[in-house]
Amino acid sequence: MKRFHVNEDIQRAFTLDSEFYTSEEAYEQAKEKIFTRTWQFLGNSDDIILNGQITPYTLLPGLLDEPVMVTRNNQGEIQCLSNVCTHRGNILVERKCQDKSIRCPYHGRRFDLDGIFQHMPEFEDALDFPSDKDDLPKVPYGIWENLSFAGILPSMTLNEVLGNMQDRISFLPFHEFKPEPARSRDYLVNAHWALYTENYLEGFHIPFVHPDLNAELDYGTYTTELFRYSNLQLALSRGGEDVFEIPDTHPDFGKSVSAYYFWIFPNMMFNFYPWGLSLNIIRPLGISLTKVSFMTYVYDENKLDRGAGAQLDKVEHEDEAIVENVQKGIRSRFYDQGRYSPSRETGIHHFHRLICEFMNK
Repeated sequence: MKRFHVNEDIQRAFTLDSEFYTSEEAYEQAKEKIFTRTWQFLGNSDDIILNGQITPYTLLPGLLDEPVMVTRNNQGEIQCLSNVCTHRGNILVERKCQDKSIRCPYHGRRFDLDGIFQHMPEFEDALDFPSDKDDLPKVPYGIWENLSFAGILPSMTLNEVLGNMQDRISFLPFHEFKPEPARSRDYLVNAHWALYTENYLEGFHIPFVHPDLNAELDYGTYTTELFRYSNLQLALSRGGEDVFEIPDTHPDFGKSVSAYYFWIFPNMMFNFYPWGLSLNIIRPLGISLTKVSFMTYVYDENKLDRGAGAQLDKVEHEDEAIVENVQKGIRSRFYDQGRYSPSRETGIHHFHRLICEFMNK
């Protein structure tokens, strides 16, 4: 497998080699080297509020397709477990339920709600049975505010990826954010997942691609802040309207902030607006097909459809059109790498450096 390299000095660096976007081998390698080693969004933690509750999920459907389940035992302790029976690989739980144990519908193998093997019929003659291999594997799991996350083998803690965001938006009443399914939607983009991500990670294109959004934002003050596994694009209002009410103890006090655009490596985007949150999850479906899920959480309905967070559907379609054009161009025999704008593309440079770090392990 080719090793990818991006110079740490953005003023000298060339962008990621086009082979990353065009090679099926690179796509498959990214699945194992990037997506199995990072945290992925599962759902809302209020799906698991009752003791004895068992909720099945698929971790990153379309790419990882890993069956897991979240359980809450009678002591109120929460576990994330593999949803695959340790006998013959059958899926154990297909829908949300409440029970005292987990029983395989294929041959009756039973586990407690912590995944510990309890009983298996017709195994009296099996030697060295049961062993730890008969228990359900535990899956790394964590909750941030009212959202839950899991990973197959994440190489960092959940706090390491979400901590900087938590610190910055801690003034918001996140416990009041309510899911709004009617405002949530999925988009299919005919492009590589990383091309879609790159478009998100820079405001450079806003004046050229998003005229209405550009009218709301002060492009001259648009900035990007880099963290270890995340970054923040801070968007200020052009007219000082439809902005956050920021306390005087906050580092952004005195700024007319229209939006906090937080990206979490590799495929989560937390877009905070004065009305709430648009959580965007990028789900790779193929080397040139990506599903983007917009999940809406509202806490101030009076501020909906105003400011930078107003025409999200229109902005998304504008982004899709330009990214799909890049998808066509990236396959050109005359293109392999470009250069970065040191002032406007630090987020993409950061993203590419992380891709190289994980792909080369």
